[in-house]
Amino acid sequence: MSSQGPTAQIGGSPTAAAAADLAGLIENYSQRIDLVRRQLGQVIFGQEQTVEQALISILSGGHVLLIGVPGLAKTKLVDSLGQVLGVDAQRVQCTPDLMPSDIVGSEVLEESESGRRSFRFIKGPVFCQLLMADEINRASPRTQSALLQAMQERKVSVAGHTYNLPEPFHVLATQNPLEQEGTYPLPEAQLDRFLLQIDVDYPSPDAERQMLIVTTGSQEAGLTRVLSPEDVLSIQRLVRRMPVGEKVVDAILKMVRAGRPELTGIKEVKEGLAWGPGPRAGQALMLATRARALIQGRFSPSIDDVMALAHPVLRHRFALTYGARAEGATPRAIIDRLIAEIG
Repeated sequence: MSSQGPTAQIGGSPTAAAAADLAGLIENYSQRIDLVRRQLGQVIFGQEQTVEQALISILSGGHVLLIGVPGLAKTKLVDSLGQVLGVDAQRVQCTPDLMPSDIVGSEVLEESESGRRSFRFIKGPVFCQLLMADEINRASPRTQSALLQAMQERKVSVAGHTYNLPEPFHVLATQNPLEQEGTYPLPEAQLDRFLLQIDVDYPSPDAERQMLIVTTGSQEAGLTRVLSPEDVLSIQRLVRRMPVGEKVVDAILKMVRAGRPELTGIKEVKEGLAWGPGPRAGQALMLATRARALIQGRFSPSIDDVMALAHPVLRHRFALTYGARAEGATPRAIIDRLIAEIG
């Protein structure tokens, strides 16, 4: 499907001069983003879709939940993104005994040379621009809730004081879908804070062959910084300026509302879902489709972008009923039905 025209741009249609300026920015940044993808392709093999979706989330200003078995380069992806985007990256290994203060920081009592005592706040690893929360479902609910404020509000509160986090700030959390014993499933409110849930699959045979050859040699490919934190913030502002056609807006609205059991006319949704995607799902689709269009050098998103991003945007924003799970229903099948509704 072709890209829709800028008939539904928030704030009205752009003037000719503004449209030309916007087109120039889109062309410039899309070329630089393409360079980012080529850089990441030197160390991340066979995960082009994962890389693209991670970039979409970051350029939209959102957080990412990466689901995949061990060894699929999830940690390598986060580390490489930090290098190429020029942002400060930190990593936290989540365990059941991890405390909120281990993430956000804590106050310590210090005594000066004169004998005066005072508290000093020591910042935790959350004070970075790209935080990897490895195996986030192994952290206790108390620690998960500490991340919730940071993800949503971009600030943390300690001992009655509020501290702003650096900009940009993004959380890339991972989960291992195989081992569930001793884990704490993320609550719905926190899942909804992730812009995309990316399911990381095994690479193709050719990609895995290339990985075996390159990663076991004596030299490892070096990465070059392509963007800066200021560039990332500029791109995020640019994404929000991109116009969206009326047909794309209607498709997003139709898909999200059709996924709610109380409102839908789709039998599979009405009988198979306990609850459906909220308004934040529509907001995520609006931003993500714009970012995907920018990455591909297009002026505005199309309905194809909506269908391409429906799975990562929606798969963690609804719950199947017990009966539907017993009958073999899957989130993928439900989303495919929603895509067919707008297709």
